[in-house]
Amino acid sequence: MSETPPQPDHTPEPEDPESDRRLGNIIIAVGLVLLLGIGWWLADAMYLARKADDCISSGRRNCTPIDTPVRER
Repeated sequence: MSETPPQPDHTPEPEDPESDRRLGNIIIAVGLVLLLGIGWWLADAMYLARKADDCISSGRRNCTPIDTPVRER
């Protein structure tokens, strides 16, 4: 009969709560930047739509801006 040598108790080391907190903060910061960017884009799109709607409602027919190159003299 062979006896196995006693194994020392290996307790798992606790995870570093500071690194978990740092990762959480980074994820929240990225989410906040994305949310602000989407909000800014949506507000700008709504402003442009309202501006075009006001133009059309006033009876004008030439409401769509056309980008033209600047002429050099």
